[in-house]
Amino acid sequence: MKFFETSKYFSLKKSTYINLRWIAILGQLITVNLIYFIFDFKFDLIIANSILLIGILSNLYLIYINQNTQLLDKTAFLFLLIDTMQLSCLIYLTGGMANPFSIFLIIPTIFSSSNLGLKTNLLLVSVTIVIIIFLTFFNQPLPYPINEHFHVDSYYYYSIPISLIIVLIFLDYFALIFGKESRIRKEALNKMEEIMSKEHELLSLGGQAAAAAHSLGTPFSTIKIISKDLLKQFNNNEEVKKDIHLLVSEIERCSEILKKLTLNPTVEDDFIDRDLTMAEYVKEIIKSFKETSKKIFIINFDQYSNSLNITKSIEIVYGLRNFIGNANKFSKSKVFIDIKSDNKITEIIIEDDGEGYPSDVLRKIGEPYIRSNKSPIKSKSGLGLGIFIGKTLLEKNYADILCRNSKTRSGAEVIIKWKNKDLLNL
Repeated sequence: MKFFETSKYFSLKKSTYINLRWIAILGQLITVNLIYFIFDFKFDLIIANSILLIGILSNLYLIYINQNTQLLDKTAFLFLLIDTMQLSCLIYLTGGMANPFSIFLIIPTIFSSSNLGLKTNLLLVSVTIVIIIFLTFFNQPLPYPINEHFHVDSYYYYSIPISLIIVLIFLDYFALIFGKESRIRKEALNKMEEIMSKEHELLSLGGQAAAAAHSLGTPFSTIKIISKDLLKQFNNNEEVKKDIHLLVSEIERCSEILKKLTLNPTVEDDFIDRDLTMAEYVKEIIKSFKETSKKIFIINFDQYSNSLNITKSIEIVYGLRNFIGNANKFSKSKVFIDIKSDNKITEIIIEDDGEGYPSDVLRKIGEPYIRSNKSPIKSKSGLGLGIFIGKTLLEKNYADILCRNSKTRSGAEVIIKWKNKDLLNL
């Protein structure tokens, strides 16, 4: 098994990393020469600047020789290791752990924890800890004249590397957790964009098929009329008669294919070309579920007093479909949908008669890649992408989403609310 990760998520953008290294090298160069020439501290300046030269040469290598735009796990580790070793050499020359700049030793590792793989990060953490321990016991004294006046108790001195190691582990752990969550969310968002892209393509295909069926209707009718006339003229010629019959059947076959592509040309055309009310959105979505589901959908329009025509939005359709689909999936037999609207707000409440959200899922609602540990629900649950995608798409279109267990029924409840002024701005 390979030690270094090769996933696309474990890499560094080379240009960003190079710029950060230039800033770090420039800062070190200024600091080293400033304290030597201005503050008159005495240490081996030639060796210190030679160490910085290694960093400069490695950056030039990245710019002119390495042609990749992303530094994969192994390459990034090697250069972060160079950064750590370079800084540790400077710390070694200038007092070891007594040098206040020793805290910078943990920066490359913290930086790697949110960008590189777990194994790579653990290796870099281990190397950094070994370097901290080494510099605690082996180092050159602090530069003159500090070394003549600096005296510290051994308890205090040894607490410095211990605190650095604790901080390193603590910050690295948190960076790993947040980095993992960030990568998961990024992957889920990429899948959502991919799904929406396919939805747009399918919608476009449906519209083109409907337009084609409509446009070709007249030519097909003309061809049929001409074919019938030809059939009368060549009624006694069996050879020509067979060809004409074949021609007519192929025309009818083309018409049927176009009709199947559009599924229902009239409804699909209306759905694409005109603005809809929220009630019509819900009706269209429920109609698609009724074709495959035996569940009962109960829609309540009693408080729907202000029907607004809003611009057709694939995001709203897909978001509502995900939540209604979840209710259909987890309900026992019924799905309840209340649609409310007045002068200020429009609200959709989706409830089911299922078992509701499990407690271990409810607190994570809206996050991708979650599933319940409860066995009866685990078999039916997915990865939480449906709720994540639905919530993200609807919130993107100004909706407020509340997911909870119903207070009046046994199942789950989703409350989706818009301000009317926001709906009109879609």
